[in-house]
Amino acid sequence: MRKRTLLISCLMIVVLAASGCKKTDINNSPDLSQEESQKEKKDEITPEVEMSQDDTKAEVVPYDYVQDLNIIDDNYRNFYEIFVYSFYDSNGDGIGDINGVISKLDYINDGNDATDSDLGFNGIWLMPVMPSTTYHKYDVTDYYNIDPQYGTLEDFKKLVSECHKRGIHLIIDFVFNHTSSKHPWFIEAVSYLESLKEGEEPDLETCPYVGYYHFTKDYNGSKTYYKAGTSDWYYEGVFWDQMPDLALENENVRKEIENMAKFWIDLGVDGFRLDAAKEYYSGEKERNIEVLKWFTDYVKSVKEDAYIVAEVWEEEAAIAAYYESGIPSLFNFPLSQHNGLITNAARKLGASSGKSFAKTLLSLYEKYSRGNPAYIDAPFISNHDTTRISAQCVNDEDQMKMSAGMLLTMNGSPYVYYGEEIGMNSMGTKDENKRLPMQWSVTDTQGITTPPDNADTVEQKFPPVDEQMKDPLSLYNYYKRAVRIRNENPEIARGDMSVIEELCTKDISAVKKVYKGSEIVILYNINTEPANISLKEAGLIDLNIRGYLSVDGNAVTMSEGVVSMPKYSIVILK
Repeated sequence: MRKRTLLISCLMIVVLAASGCKKTDINNSPDLSQEESQKEKKDEITPEVEMSQDDTKAEVVPYDYVQDLNIIDDNYRNFYEIFVYSFYDSNGDGIGDINGVISKLDYINDGNDATDSDLGFNGIWLMPVMPSTTYHKYDVTDYYNIDPQYGTLEDFKKLVSECHKRGIHLIIDFVFNHTSSKHPWFIEAVSYLESLKEGEEPDLETCPYVGYYHFTKDYNGSKTYYKAGTSDWYYEGVFWDQMPDLALENENVRKEIENMAKFWIDLGVDGFRLDAAKEYYSGEKERNIEVLKWFTDYVKSVKEDAYIVAEVWEEEAAIAAYYESGIPSLFNFPLSQHNGLITNAARKLGASSGKSFAKTLLSLYEKYSRGNPAYIDAPFISNHDTTRISAQCVNDEDQMKMSAGMLLTMNGSPYVYYGEEIGMNSMGTKDENKRLPMQWSVTDTQGITTPPDNADTVEQKFPPVDEQMKDPLSLYNYYKRAVRIRNENPEIARGDMSVIEELCTKDISAVKKVYKGSEIVILYNINTEPANISLKEAGLIDLNIRGYLSVDGNAVTMSEGVVSMPKYSIVILK
């Protein structure tokens, strides 16, 4: 801790930073010439910090590997997941809202390539924003509007416009496995069933909404069926009695869903995140795949370049099968959570190692591509349903950074849950504790939301945004550089991957990625000790450092074909 304190104190003097940079409890322009432009960008990037041996001095060393941005306008994106309720409150009612998201867009991406004041994410996934009876809003009462807590359709239209000005694609959660029990369709259906005389069967011409849900008298005591009002009928609700399941085999229901999707596409959204896709017909994979194929085909017929990603909380074999639907993306659950490949490798749990990390990744990519050769992987570490990375790594900042670096050098479109870039903490299994207010500042509380009802008090071990912005060694600045490197090198997301087995060891992972004839090599030192890697052993010559990530500010260097890597570091070579 004394070393970190001296480091930051010296750094403040050298770079004239504002006060308040010290971490708390780290455990728990077109007219410029090319040379001038490059210098300007270097000046804007957070410097590296090199520790002296006597533990009393710190030397600020510039990061010398800033490249021009090379962002391709396609569906490979760096996504930032936002729970609007807890993100930023623009009107003082304690609840986050659409205008709050708009006010923070420049934090996510300001759309100005000449500056480096944003995180660099160019995709946003909004959790549900449609009217609902709950704080999480996964039970929709109106598919054609914005929940009044969040704002209006006009606010949403402005959000879409402001996102597009900044080059951000916006996708929204689309929940059609079920509706709210307060949805007009369900209310009318139950009212009609209650009106039937004993022995009288429902007439779908009189009330078509009865056919929109799974109503039955013969529910065989299933715990996922509930009594429909005062009638003799029961309805299916796999998640909750307030979330009646839709009958997705009903053509009228499908037409309703198509109309809803077109409505939001016409408003300008770039695509959808599909909730609970494996529960459309629980335990019936083939029927679920058919639903995804139908929806994907329809959306593509309306907007050819629309992007769709679905939640299929399954193992790799099932995910590979779901790709046969033709859907562009499925969340890569085998990589996520405390027991997933990413955190497992960073924490060195089980059989995880540098070599197995690379080979497992390649195996996953090959399996998924057999289902859909044009698939775009959707890797993530955590989301609104899982424990945060801070809990997964027990607040070990080095492991948290390394996990983030591994995620942000993977193929596809990575997803980062709001607050992960500052190490926000969650606690236990309660969902509300995973969806706490975004920690913008301790001293300036304007816009900070009230926790969801039933949330516990969760101690935040890491500083808020405004403090981490000032600290070159913060999680925030690690994420910022990782996303920047990704935006400089399109090969990272899109390249055909192969494992460089000659360089892989228990601690070293080495991969090559090739995109449109351009090759990069990525080396990972997944260890708490430094490592030297000789590229000659793999016949690799004429490579140079293009960018790197390190958890403690120490530099990755290369001399005579040997790459010297600090602990928990990642380097891109080209």
